[in-house]
Amino acid sequence: MQTAPSSEKIRILLVDDHIVLRMGLMTAASGEPDMEVVADVENGAEAIKAFRIHRPDVVVLDQRMQGMSGLETIAALRAEFGDIRILVFSNYASGDDVFQALTAGAAGFVVKEMALDRLLEAIRQVHRGEQYLPPEIATRMNGRILSQLSARETEVLRLVARGLSNKEIAAELHVVEGTVKIHVTNILAKLRVNDRTQAILTAVKRGIIQLE
Repeated sequence: MQTAPSSEKIRILLVDDHIVLRMGLMTAASGEPDMEVVADVENGAEAIKAFRIHRPDVVVLDQRMQGMSGLETIAALRAEFGDIRILVFSNYASGDDVFQALTAGAAGFVVKEMALDRLLEAIRQVHRGEQYLPPEIATRMNGRILSQLSARETEVLRLVARGLSNKEIAAELHVVEGTVKIHVTNILAKLRVNDRTQAILTAVKRGIIQLE
């Protein structure tokens, strides 16, 4: 049986200022048949440069690093590259840490003390476009648990809350209007509401978005 070509593997960029940890993660991911680490760097500035070169499928980064913080790195990556898939892998997982990471645009959060297979599971789930938030992490958010909206869906919802139409949102995000319609449909389904107004009210109540 032939091995799947590397193009079919989940291409990972590791961002952490501890080289021993990066080496461990590289070894673990490289041992998986569906993963490969295309680059590993120690700070946010290098992460941006590496992303430009390698265009990885998933970025795994520490939230607290020297220089640019994890949150600043997430913001910079999303500003330049759009709706990319980012998984935070951190020693710190207070409710505020998790909430800030997900609000910044991370799709998942894993604590370094967790078993390695949880990280690998998280990478696969984030790669599928899903959100990864283990129950033991979610409970630390003191009621601030986000719905299972993707980062892009949350972004669309914020624009809906500003009163923009699907056409205006499409222009804002540089996508076709049909894509926005799909996002809105998914948002309504995930929040279990029937219209845009109910979606906004529910999202504000849950702390997913704030009205400007």
